[in-house]
Amino acid sequence: MIQRNKKYIIITTVITLLPVIAGLILWNRLPDTIATHFNSQGVADGYSSKAGTVFTIFPFIMGAHLLCAFVTGIDPKRQNISDKIYRMILCICPFVSIICGVAIYGTALGYKGLNSTMFPGVVLDVMFILIGNYLPKCRQNYTIGIKLPWTLDNEENWNHTHRLAGRLWIAGGVILLCSAFVRGINQMVVTCTTIGIFTLIPVIYSFVFYLRQKRGE
Repeated sequence: MIQRNKKYIIITTVITLLPVIAGLILWNRLPDTIATHFNSQGVADGYSSKAGTVFTIFPFIMGAHLLCAFVTGIDPKRQNISDKIYRMILCICPFVSIICGVAIYGTALGYKGLNSTMFPGVVLDVMFILIGNYLPKCRQNYTIGIKLPWTLDNEENWNHTHRLAGRLWIAGGVILLCSAFVRGINQMVVTCTTIGIFTLIPVIYSFVFYLRQKRGE
């Protein structure tokens, strides 16, 4: 799988590092201290040096990207992971890197039209919906999906659980996307609650499915 998608891995790795190149181009315009973390109200509460921002954050994301590519590529059930699903996984870290770069550099350069929390949040909510769309298409594997003993042991359980999870993740993405435009709510609380609930429900469902199958045996 890795060899078959070698060019795609190289391209996505380069894309992940584009914010480093952007940082070098913008170097003289960037302040010496850059806000790199923001609370739920969009107020900066974490800072890094210019060098630390440009040469640490994005290479770290690149490392996570290559780790995902490698771990997924050596999955014992990698024959169940289609190239389409694998390439979707390879797009996540480059996507996150670009969004972080736009948000961090845009804020550092004083672009007032760019909301440091809303912009990345909206984009990630869309990604949440896209992942939900692909979850039902995932076949049993040890890397992608809801990997529980009873889902990995039973293909029917896996398929039913991921069909439900896909619908929930799409619904969750829509809820988060709509909430991003509502003023006066704590977006962090809404995000954590939504993700927590829509992740927990498929886990409970899969366990109940397992118990019902066990009783029927």
